[in-house]
Amino acid sequence: MPHTTPHILVTDDERAIRNTLKEILEFEDYKVSTAESGQEALDLIAKESIDLMFLDIKMKGLDGLETLKKLREAGHGFPVIMISGHGTIEIAVEATKIGAYDFLEKPPDLNRLLLTVRNALSVQTLTKEVNQIKKKLPKVQEIIGDSKAITRINSMIAKVAPTQSRVLITGENGTGKELVATWVHEKSPRSSGSFVEVNCAAIPSELIESELFGHEKGAFTGANEQRIGKFEQADGGTLFLDEIGDMPLDAQAKVLRALQENKITRVGGNESISVDVRILAATNKNLEEEIKEGNFREDLFHRISVIPIHVPPLRERKQDIPLIAKACLEKLKASDISFASVSFSKDGLKALENREWSGNVRELQNAVERLGILSPTNRIDKDAVETVLKSRKADSKDLQSIAEGTDDFQDFKEAAERLFLVQQLEKHDWNISQTAEAVGIQRSHIYNKMKKYNIER
Repeated sequence: MPHTTPHILVTDDERAIRNTLKEILEFEDYKVSTAESGQEALDLIAKESIDLMFLDIKMKGLDGLETLKKLREAGHGFPVIMISGHGTIEIAVEATKIGAYDFLEKPPDLNRLLLTVRNALSVQTLTKEVNQIKKKLPKVQEIIGDSKAITRINSMIAKVAPTQSRVLITGENGTGKELVATWVHEKSPRSSGSFVEVNCAAIPSELIESELFGHEKGAFTGANEQRIGKFEQADGGTLFLDEIGDMPLDAQAKVLRALQENKITRVGGNESISVDVRILAATNKNLEEEIKEGNFREDLFHRISVIPIHVPPLRERKQDIPLIAKACLEKLKASDISFASVSFSKDGLKALENREWSGNVRELQNAVERLGILSPTNRIDKDAVETVLKSRKADSKDLQSIAEGTDDFQDFKEAAERLFLVQQLEKHDWNISQTAEAVGIQRSHIYNKMKKYNIER
């Protein structure tokens, strides 16, 4: 591997400090660039590769802490050594929390300065080596199964991933839509860029625009500092819009414009910011029905669904259930030694295959972990499956029968909460907003509870 001279950036609004540090570091055979402001430093970093940075805390315009925040938000991981003539323990602690490598007071002691540089660059070299090793390791769990459906999905990913086409992934809760999106990214030319996920159902409607596009300081009450949104974070990579069917209409309009123009504007800002982002989206809803009901924009649907991939539920690919269950158990063994001697018998796997999995792969994963812990023996057989995985259906039960059906207080609470939510949803014709208002909790909490309890209309 060829040796490259480390590139150090010195950012300080005092020319004398910049020149002194540059002279010292160049004498030690480092390549040195300088900047007199935070913004100038950010502009230079956008064009050149930097291995280490000296950053003054007190500067006009963007101060050192604000500059450091922007660097970390943008994903730059090189070590940053903060320098200040007004050093306090509080500032040093704050800088460290944001991600500073070290803190030096002006004028810095020469020996300590050079030692800090050598140590920081050693850490940076080790970090790069670890990242290179990680790149060679499989980063993402395989899509498990040998059914025709899974074979077809893997084939579709192989064809679609190398392109820039937008993909819409559909399927019920827990089927593995996020895993499909992750593999499209991993097998794409953008795999070295960021994979940024947004759960559109979990973000309150009043905050989703700020989450997607960012906001300027003072844009609204509580906006105490500038924030970089998900579109900017995913620049050069992939943005995964999960549960896009739950995105509010006004946010849909702005996402559509961003896709048309490849530009975004932060909330409270006027500047158009160019972004290079590949969009992947997923939903458990029928978007064509949502369009008819006026809940989803038809023009956005056509923008995001260039390539549709449907992930079928487990009931349509039962032959994959034993493979998934064994893979889940192997994953548990790799992370927790207490599962080391646990295994499935043939009739145990058959029992899992014959069960109904309304929560699909996610529910099966949780069930395997529960079996691994609660099975009477280390061999998970049919009896263990039937004993440990008692039916939790509570839709047709009242509280009395729920109480009689379990001795576990947590099970009772969850079953009762599920029953209450189903009844309230039916009462309000499955209108999530009306249900949330009626029971006095946020809409996003309703969605989270529905996912937790596998509640479907």
